[in-house]
Amino acid sequence: MIVGLDHVVILVRDIEAGAAAYAALLGRKPAWRSADEGSESVLFTLANMSAELLAPAGSGIAADRIRAVLEQDGEGLASLCFRVDDIAGLRRRMDRLGLRPEGIADGDSRDAATGRTLRWTRTRAATDATFGVRLFFLEMAGARPGSDAIADAPVTSLDHVVVETAEPDRAAALYGARLGLDMRLDRSHPDWGRLMFFRCGDLIVETVCRAGKRIDPQRDRLWGLSWRVDDIEAARTRMLAAGIDVSEARKGRKPGTMVATIRDGTCGVPTLLLQPAPQRAPS
Repeated sequence: MIVGLDHVVILVRDIEAGAAAYAALLGRKPAWRSADEGSESVLFTLANMSAELLAPAGSGIAADRIRAVLEQDGEGLASLCFRVDDIAGLRRRMDRLGLRPEGIADGDSRDAATGRTLRWTRTRAATDATFGVRLFFLEMAGARPGSDAIADAPVTSLDHVVVETAEPDRAAALYGARLGLDMRLDRSHPDWGRLMFFRCGDLIVETVCRAGKRIDPQRDRLWGLSWRVDDIEAARTRMLAAGIDVSEARKGRKPGTMVATIRDGTCGVPTLLLQPAPQRAPS
């Protein structure tokens, strides 16, 4: 019933500063700007998902809630929202599997520039049932507009989103058995711990239990993002020219891939660039 990752939410203190940072990082302009009671948001929509920057605005319950999270955790990844094709059916499944979903609610957003409106229905799992990771589920009525490129070598799509956990078997039960994502990898290494990959559309939800790192065993944590680029050296050149601190490219763990670490300009999100392995020609 989950067909992909609709968007990730990144909390920021200043929406304009966040939008400028991600325009420089992605090489793309925002596709959507909107304001709601207590918040304002900017969306960048790529080939396979959107990144929503969300900031508090004004006063009230919603604004206070966002500011409280920022005060506790700082800027960074706040939630995942999966795209589904049958919200009612998914909610019934979640209820049977102990995820205690909220009732299905209608939602909408109006783009400040064009006046266009998007509508959806959504639910969310109880956060304690997902071990501290905020998970939403959304059925869209229509398609989001894409973010046009504004520079050479833009980011094309998301490759994977990373969740840190102290309990990998518990994470496997949540993302694989309960949510129905397709497990593609379960691998351990003495240097970097245990990794599991769950296919979600054409990207990966990765869970990692890091060797030697202690985190709260009762609370998993949304951690980082890996963005795909067609040409990692061209993307690095663009980012360096924009003042972004990015490492030299190096070989990735998957054969044929190249990766580079982005050290700033991500609003607190640990971030990699990834150039996928060349596609093999059909025999």
